[in-house]
Amino acid sequence: MCVSISCRLTLLYSTLVFLSREAFRRACLSGVSGTNHSWRQVINLLWLTLPLGVLWAALLACVWLWLLEVPDPHTVPYYSPAVVLFALSGVQELLAEPLWVLAQAHMFVRLKVVAESLAMIAKCSVTVVLVVFAGEWGLYIFSAAHLVYTGFLVLCYAVYFIRFLDSKEAAKESFPLCRVRDLLPCRADGEPLVDWTLARLTWSFFKQSFLKQILTEGERYVMTFLNVLSFGDQGVYDIINNLGSMVARFIFLPIEESFYIFFAKVLERGRDVKSQKQEDVAIAAEVLECLLKLVLVIGLIITSFGYAYSHLALDIYGGSLLSSGAGPNLLRCYSCYVLLLAVNGVTECFVFAAMSQGEVDKYNLVMLALSVSFLFLSYMLTWWAGAVGFIMANCLNMGLRIVHSLFYIHHYFKSSQWKPLRGLLPSPLLLLALGVSAVVTALSEGMFCCDSGWLLRMVHISVGAACLLIVFVAVLLTETRLVHFVRTQLLPQYTKKHT
Repeated sequence: MCVSISCRLTLLYSTLVFLSREAFRRACLSGVSGTNHSWRQVINLLWLTLPLGVLWAALLACVWLWLLEVPDPHTVPYYSPAVVLFALSGVQELLAEPLWVLAQAHMFVRLKVVAESLAMIAKCSVTVVLVVFAGEWGLYIFSAAHLVYTGFLVLCYAVYFIRFLDSKEAAKESFPLCRVRDLLPCRADGEPLVDWTLARLTWSFFKQSFLKQILTEGERYVMTFLNVLSFGDQGVYDIINNLGSMVARFIFLPIEESFYIFFAKVLERGRDVKSQKQEDVAIAAEVLECLLKLVLVIGLIITSFGYAYSHLALDIYGGSLLSSGAGPNLLRCYSCYVLLLAVNGVTECFVFAAMSQGEVDKYNLVMLALSVSFLFLSYMLTWWAGAVGFIMANCLNMGLRIVHSLFYIHHYFKSSQWKPLRGLLPSPLLLLALGVSAVVTALSEGMFCCDSGWLLRMVHISVGAACLLIVFVAVLLTETRLVHFVRTQLLPQYTKKHT
């Protein structure tokens, strides 16, 4: 019960922040890539996320308190205050939005990593202390810890930029803002308060953000509003979803965010290949091909090894409570879904960086059709196959989005010599190594795992490690361009000192 309620509260928070800031992030990060946009106007536009967040917080809090089924206060106390605190935490995080966009646009990678790490440490520390000394507070603990998390995020970004703007490094790098007060909204002499071109692009992305949120977390809305699963099954699904999406959050999402900015800077939005600088198009095509190959290889490895190690992973993480029921099958299905998540993230980050405002508006109609079909499929497949139906609906939805993006990319480069979609063709030797590894690890699971003690479990783990080593050797021998790209481009980008 408590796990499912925490899932509902997290959905409130993620809906609030996504609908309040996603459109502004997309528009402003692509807009500042040009030379004709003023950072003063961009900052002013980004501060609009705060009043928008307040409106969403009030609306969503009313829905969560009065339209959804409220749990029994004797079983789950403090639900109403928890809703308010989660809404407040979402609004609080929006205070850092202008600073986050500044950091992303100027590739302050280390700042983001350090801020999120410190915020997570603070959240975990508060959770542990309150559980030990005030365990009876229930949802207050979960809510207060999340409020601390967003507060630390804002604090880290604020402290960094206050110190950075007063440093010699800012002047040396010709940073567009000079004083701390430049971070606050104000009108510059001789220019409008906001850039209306960026504002119109933001509105196009804002209409899309509703649909994208449905496609991203549609299964949670179906669970929350239609009650197709019991509270217990919702809790198990939420745990599996959080575990399965760790790779997407920690590997694929940073790649998508960073290279969306890269493509937006290299390419001119809304212009075809022939009317752009050919050296820029060549760089974009090469990077896109290597990125597709990278996420495809990672996704194939997760899919190949996910079947044989899902049961063991859940048994280690949650004991028999998770590993004895439908959990292992859910995680096995999710490992296949991760492959689609990986490819879709890269293809859509290119598409959204290259589309014109008119193409974004047209794509919103596609998103509308996908959203309606996804909600229908989620309900029907869940009624037929239980929680696995959610993953099946997600796979179908993600597959359709990938197909649309592939058509766009193919059309975009059709009249040029570059074929970046070749990145989706792994070498035969790598496919052979992955196929053999999947079969061997599946046989190993049947023989050694997971009810015969830790000695045989370690044998099963060793078999997987040996197979994974073979796969890595196959990558090194056959995917030389990918290895060169990771060594010369990707790793230096994330190890370079930005602070």
